[in-house]
Parts: sequence; C-alpha cells; structure tokens
Amino acid sequence: MSQLDIPLDDPAFYLGDPYPSYARLRAEDPVHRHHGHDGSFWAVTRHADVQHISKNPDLFCSGKGVLLTDLTRPVMSTDSIIYLDPPRHSSHRKLLSPSLTVRRVSDLEPRIRELAVELLDAIDPSGPVEAVDALASPFPLLVIAELLGVPREDFDRFRRWSDAMIDSASEFTDESLGLAAELFMYVSDVVEQRRAHPGDDLISVLLAARVDGEALEPVEINMFCMTLLVAGNETTRTLLANGLIALAEHPQQRKLLVDEPARIPTAVDELLRWEPPIMNFCRTATRDVELRGTTIAKGDYLVMFYGAANRDESVFGPTADVLDVTRDPNPQLSFGYGEHFCMGAGLARMEARVLLEELLARWPRYELAGEVERIPSRFVRGINRLPLALEP
Repeated sequence: MSQLDIPLDDPAFYLGDPYPSYARLRAEDPVHRHHGHDGSFWAVTRHADVQHISKNPDLFCSGKGVLLTDLTRPVMSTDSIIYLDPPRHSSHRKLLSPSLTVRRVSDLEPRIRELAVELLDAIDPSGPVEAVDALASPFPLLVIAELLGVPREDFDRFRRWSDAMIDSASEFTDESLGLAAELFMYVSDVVEQRRAHPGDDLISVLLAARVDGEALEPVEINMFCMTLLVAGNETTRTLLANGLIALAEHPQQRKLLVDEPARIPTAVDELLRWEPPIMNFCRTATRDVELRGTTIAKGDYLVMFYGAANRDESVFGPTADVLDVTRDPNPQLSFGYGEHFCMGAGLARMEARVLLEELLARWPRYELAGEVERIPSRFVRGINRLPLALEP
C-alpha cells in the first residue's frame, strides 16, 4: 500500500476528520489516481484545479456523471439540471434564475425570519436540545416547501425523502431507491395540481416556462423539483448544523459575532469554507488533457474535493486551517464554481445569516451537550445528531 492509499470512496472515512488527508494530497499528489471498489478516478484537491475543471465544461463534462455513485450506473439526460452541459444547461438554468435573484431573495427575508423565530420560540432551553431536529432540518424545509407550494403537513415525509436522496448519492440501497420513487410520484401529483390551478410558486413557474419555444416534459419538471427540494434542504441543513458546531468549538469566534452581529454575513462564508456541505462533485474528461503535469485520458472520471480546495494554503495562506469569521475576501468553493454555481446560494446564505442572528441574540453562550453524530456519507458532510446546551 502506498502512503497515499486514502479511502476516499469509503463513507466511514468521512465520519472522522478528512482534512489532514486532504492536506497530504494537496502537498504530495494534488491530482491523485484513486483505485476504489466502484472504479478508478482522479482526486483533485487544489483550489485552482477545481476552478479550472468547473469553468471548462468543454473539457470536463457533467453529462456522464457528477456523483461517485455514477461510476456504477447509467446516467440519464433527465436525471437533473446538475447533469446538463452547455448549451442545454444554460437554457434550463434561466428558467429559475428570475425566481432566485438577489431582489427576489431579499423580498423573502421577512417571512424567512418569521419561520426562524417560530422554531426558536418552540424550543425549551432548560435542557439539552437536539439541534438537527429542532432547527437545522425543519428550517430549510419550511423555506423550500413554501417556495414550491408544498403543504406543511407533508414536511415529515419530505425529510425522509430528502434523506433518502442524499443516501442514494453516496450508495444505492433498495430502501433509498424506494423512497426516491415515492418522492417522484408525490411531485408528479403536485405538478398536476399546479397545472390545473397555477399559483406563484416555483412549480407554476416551471409549468409556464418554455425552452426554445417548447414546454418542459413532465419528467423534466419532476427532476427540477426533486433537485430543488434536496439541494435547497440538504445543503442549508448541513451548513447550519456544521456552523453551529464550529461556533460552539470556537467560542472566541462566536463572541465576535455576538458583539458585532454585522459580521455574520462574512462569517457564513467562512463556515461554508470550513465545512462544505457538499464534499465533492465529479466530471468526465471529454478528451485527453493535462492537469498539473498529469495526463488525464478521455473518459477518465475526476472528483473535485471542495473541502480540500477550501483549505488550500496557496489561496488562504498560513491560516487556511484556522476558523476566522472575519476572513475577507473568501473565495471558498462550497457552492461550486462556473456554470454550475449553486442557484440557491443567496437563499442559503440568507437562511444561515437569519438563523444565526436570531439564535445568538437569545443564546450567545451555547455549548455542545454531548457527542456529535455524523452521517456516513461520501457526498454530504451531514449531521444526524447535534445536542446543544443553549443555556449552559
């Protein structure tokens, strides 16, 4: 076994701390050939290389797979917008962009703050609080469900479905595939309801949209909605949970935000850099190409490790491994880069900012109240259990 035989495709590896291994890869083999049980891929860990791959879809395409699980399954062109390449990707992205502009997201802030306050009001701080169930999970679900026009009574099912979709991104199981099928059928029913009675939600926007003069196929609308649900929920949920942990473990950094709440927007980007919610996405080389002196063959799979790129010393300097909520500028890559930059980035940043503003105003000295339990996944840096003492 080589010194760099790191189990990058093993979900159990990410239950611990992957960052020392990322640092070794950046230093010793930044374009590393990994041979795993699902197949071989190139592990890319430097900031500049992740940017280069992301902004050159003619050299590194999405259409042949963006997840590690795609190494072992056929990819369909209707899977999701995240699998689309130009020019089709651009035309589909334009459908929802007007609904997620800075102005549109800003208009949502009063309602988003109401939802945050509602959740915080329901918490009993006299004992340990399970913060995933109480805050990190329901908050983004409430927001994305309102955008999609989904009734609140279906939230519990939506969390199970969203969890299953994330599980299947790491490893397929009969259970996760069955739950994904349930979600698909549910969304199909909602789409038909909106077709008969349109509103001002995102599903109605998609139904009215045209690409080159043609309406979207029902399966395309369904996949749009499933992607929005999972991305809008899971990314923000994981950002919130990891952010709460980071500020609990770095009380001086948290105190800066309590004393100067105007720093919170800058802090959100640092929390994203510190623990990217989505750990990696993949691309396929469309022809033989050289990357950092290494020849990548046409058809080779490349995995961009955002957590590694976000601590690249050549970009973030000697404090790359230090949490600094005042870091500015902060070119973190947690929302991706280039054409596939996350459409909901502004919304996720707002949700995190609003929740931190409201929570720190009430409980400025919260602490961890037990062991944090991570989700075994090679895709999402998720948290299953996060016990907090809000009034330690």
